[in-house]
Amino acid sequence: MTASLTTKWHHSITREQWHALFAAQLGWMLDAMDVMLYAFALSTIRTEFQLSGATAGVLASVTLLASAFGGIFFGWLADRIGRARALVYTILIYSFFTAMTATAANFAELLLWRMLVGLGLGGEWSAGSVLVAETWPAEHRGKAIGIMQSGWALGYILAAVLSATILPTHGWRLLFVIGILPAFLTFWIRKRVAEPALWREQRMKSSTPTFNSFRTILRPPHLLTTLRASLVTTSVLFAYWGLFTWLPTFLATPVVAGGAGLSIVKSSVWIIPMQAGAFLGYMLFGFLSDRFGRKPSFLVFLIAAAVLVPIYGAFARSATLLLLLGPLLGFFGHGYFSVFGALLAELFPTSIRGVAQGFTYNVGRAFSALAPFTIGALADAWGIGSALVLTSAFFLLGAGLMKLLPETKGSALYDDELR
Repeated sequence: MTASLTTKWHHSITREQWHALFAAQLGWMLDAMDVMLYAFALSTIRTEFQLSGATAGVLASVTLLASAFGGIFFGWLADRIGRARALVYTILIYSFFTAMTATAANFAELLLWRMLVGLGLGGEWSAGSVLVAETWPAEHRGKAIGIMQSGWALGYILAAVLSATILPTHGWRLLFVIGILPAFLTFWIRKRVAEPALWREQRMKSSTPTFNSFRTILRPPHLLTTLRASLVTTSVLFAYWGLFTWLPTFLATPVVAGGAGLSIVKSSVWIIPMQAGAFLGYMLFGFLSDRFGRKPSFLVFLIAAAVLVPIYGAFARSATLLLLLGPLLGFFGHGYFSVFGALLAELFPTSIRGVAQGFTYNVGRAFSALAPFTIGALADAWGIGSALVLTSAFFLLGAGLMKLLPETKGSALYDDELR
């Protein structure tokens, strides 16, 4: 076993590097909590506003579409004003507008607040992942991104616990009021987290980035890399959001409608072991990608997810079987995301890293906004369990497209003039 897989690796990491990682991880955790509150409250919201599956999917799709714009914009802003500062702004945005969701009196207001929530939700990953990638050393970058991504599973679990506790007795509005809490994290970030030295050095060498940065990633020598990375993220994010936006509803939907037939409380509880598996998937993927490479690890996870989805969605109806399969689906259905924060950072130079990472990831998120609507519409026609099986094809597509990108394990981050 190499030193990278022993407990000794962390001794070389500085306090400043840990601070950057924890800021991004906590921001991502609370991002997940805020976005998944909607998924858990979806059945209740549908009943109150009398929404069809397709219309309820539109709300999730609008949030994702806004997230894409937020991710691209804040990726550019992170190049301009700094990674840590951009991270603070994104957390404030998604926290405030999640709380405002609780005031929605009709579908139009609900749509507005979820759109504004999306701007911050998308921006958080763009700023936070670049902050970690530029702060941590190359040989441990995969581990760091894996730890950061594990915050999503923790936030998902937190949303499940809050939903099981609050929804049955207090309703969905109080659930969203609690979404304001992440805003308090920004005080700690402003005090403890410094901008990466790599970004500071780049800013001293060049002028303030303008919107021409977008033109740079869309022309040679970066154009082909941008397009290929965007195709990978598009397929994978379509699969993810199509599956996991509707998964809590699948668990709570009666068997006659193609669901698992669990209660709201039980469906929330069943999510917890699934997200425990996701937590391990995120963490272990980071170590595996540093040891065996970004691409081989990614391919194994996506193929396994593609196999598990039909078993879970179309064939498993026993509550016990769903409970046992949940951690495996969580492990393989989430862990591969740890590749993107490291891989995308290693593909682009410092001067455009924020905008490139934000663009390639969030173009995928923009197209994936179709996924909740598509699965919702198919669920109305075929039943929700059968509709979820479609996502398996997109996991396989993502695995195939990944072969178009180079292996970047252990790559040093670079400036334009160094390549």
